[in-house]
Formats: sequence, structure tokens, C-alpha cells
Amino acid sequence: MLNRIVLMGRLTRDPELRKTQSDTPVCSFSLAVDRDYKKDGEKKETDFIDIVAWRATAEFVSKFFTKGRVAVVEGRLQIRDWTDKEGNKRRSAEAMLAKWGHPDLFFSYPVIKPAGTSSEHKMESDDFARQWNEMICKSPYFSMANWLTAMGAANQQPIIGVGESNALVRKLSMKSSQGGYKVCIIWLPERMNGECANSMLKLIEEPPHQTVFIMVCEEPEKLLETIRSRTQRFDFKRIDTPSMEQTLIDKRYVAPDMAHRIARVANGNWLAAEAELDAGNENRLFLDMFIMLMRLAYMRKIKDLKKWSEAVAGYGRERQKSMLAYFGRLIRENFMYNFHKPELNYMTAEEENFSKNFARFINEANVVELSELYERGIRDIGQNANAKIVFFDIALKTIVLLIQK
Repeated sequence: MLNRIVLMGRLTRDPELRKTQSDTPVCSFSLAVDRDYKKDGEKKETDFIDIVAWRATAEFVSKFFTKGRVAVVEGRLQIRDWTDKEGNKRRSAEAMLAKWGHPDLFFSYPVIKPAGTSSEHKMESDDFARQWNEMICKSPYFSMANWLTAMGAANQQPIIGVGESNALVRKLSMKSSQGGYKVCIIWLPERMNGECANSMLKLIEEPPHQTVFIMVCEEPEKLLETIRSRTQRFDFKRIDTPSMEQTLIDKRYVAPDMAHRIARVANGNWLAAEAELDAGNENRLFLDMFIMLMRLAYMRKIKDLKKWSEAVAGYGRERQKSMLAYFGRLIRENFMYNFHKPELNYMTAEEENFSKNFARFINEANVVELSELYERGIRDIGQNANAKIVFFDIALKTIVLLIQK
């Protein structure tokens, strides 16, 4: 059985957000949709259709949808029976919103190729459109780790492939539905493979009429130089510590002392601040693995280091790279700790507690080599090197570097 409805129209009023008795957010609004046909000499007739959204989607719609805005919604049709104030029985039809969008706004982002997918199929962003919409409805702040979880990825590294560039060429070649600009937002364009990057270069050099590309980059130096030279770069500053600290107090109800520490550790990164608020955040796991590596290396327990290497080799590659980046940060923080200048350190209470006894092992003789060791590890993992070999090599070299003075 199939129940699917797709509508495009303008909001007739601002969405109204309310909550049920069980505290579930629900939002309602109406969409004015023109009919496809009209009688000779007459204007097109318009249908006014009630739309209902629930939970995270409801909260998102209430924040960003306004009266008069054009929207495309997808969902299912639901018939509701009810009784009016006079006791008369009524029946109405509502569209239950599942997906939303703007007809002239396009998102492009890295995706994985799930197991069992045909080798002939070229992956594109639309293959994971549902997961993408659900994620950005929950929060406008997200990381690659969040996206991997949303896609159900394991060891795969997401990319933007030629299937996506072909899809964008097809979509952007169409006229704007409202006669204005078409906007394409590309998240992490540095993850485009070679074939896709060259195809996108041609599209950017000769873009369709009234088309704007917005590329959201974390590592712009990895983009093709020819693409960078054809774009205007804007660098966004980190959130300043006082503003983040105050937001944690006002919006997340964190005690002032804790808010100050979290804001300093986050160093302008709101995602890092949210991670610190999460008792089960990934950095705590990384700290445990770092402590284990350093202790086993100091005691030169080769067999145990091999087991450690096998354990971390089981993580997904994106997680492995995040862990090595975390290790590099801790090495730098422990080196700075030796100067006894608290204002130079950005560590959590747990990290600082470990550093009290460990920092003396990080000095001018090994800090650079240890940092480079983890950077090479990130590069090797990114190039699909055998993870067990990479991490065991890191463990063995850590033994040597820790005894340098």
C-alpha cells in the first residue's frame, strides 16, 4: 500500500508550535498550492492544505519557516474525524510532514556506498536525503562523526563522487521555480574524488544562470587549486570564550565554574562544548586509550601494546583519525603544562589530572616527533593503510620517544 504526497506552495501563516500532554512538539501551518489548470480568462485556483509536523521536524519548521515562504513538503495524507463546538461531526484531510525543502535549494555532501549496492550505481547525496534531513532538523551543529552515525557507516570513508556532480548538473540545468537564484550548498567539498572535482570545476567555471555555490570547508587546502582560484574565501572566526561561557550558563544551565572550564577547553568550537556536556562523549574513550598507550609504552609491554593496536584497529577509519588528532592535541597540551601557565592550557579536569604526573615525559626532545608520529598516522589511515600495522608501529615508536630527554 502506498500513501505519499508531495506539495509545493507558499505558507499562508507562520507555523504554530505547541506541545502535547506527553511534551511532544507538534507544529501546524497551511500551504497555498496552485492547481495545474485554469479556465480560459480566469486565474488559477488555489488549494489551501493543512500541514502537520512532529518532534524535531516541528521545532525546525517553527524556527525557520515563515508566512509567504515557498516550501516543498513530502509526507503522507491523513484523514481526521472530529466534532466541532456545535456537536457536528467533521472530516478533514491533513498532510503529515516527513520531509521539507525549498525547490531552489540543493544540498551536496559526502556519502558512503552501503554493502550490497550495485557496482554500476553512482552514489549521490539524494541516496541519504532522509538521514540528512533528520540530522539537520535535530541541530544545525553537527560533525562528520554525527553524519557517519546517521548513515550507519562502519569502516567506510564517505566521499563526494562523480554520481553527485552528474546529479548537480542535471538539477541546476533546470530553471528556478520562482524565477530567482538557485543555491547549492556543498558540505566538505574537499572530500570530492578526482573525477567529481574535475566535473565540478567545469560547472563552477560555467555555472547555470543565477546559480550560487556555497562550499563549507574544514580543510580548504585539500581542494583543487583551480577550484579555490575560482571562489571567494570567507573565514569564520571561532566563538569567543566569554560568549560561549555565557551561552552555556543561559541556554544549557551549566554552573559558572563548569561553564568557564568547558568554554576554554572547547576553544571556540560549540560541538566540542556539547561533547563535554555529554557524559559518554568520545573524547573520554580517546583519553582512556591514550593513557593505556603511554603506560604500556613506558613499561615496554610489547604483547599488551599489540593487543592495544588490534583493539583500536577495530574502530572505523574516521574514528581512528579523530583519535590520533586527539592524541596530538594532548601531546601539545602536556608540553605546555610544563610551563606552569594555566592560561596556556585547554584541558578537561580528567585530562589535567593525568597530566600532573605524565607531562614531565613530554619535552623539547620528543614533542615534535610525537606530534609528527600521530600526523603521519592520520595520513596513513586516510590512505587505507593496514590499521593494525599503523597502530603497532605508533606504539613501538612511542616507547623510544618517551625515554628521550
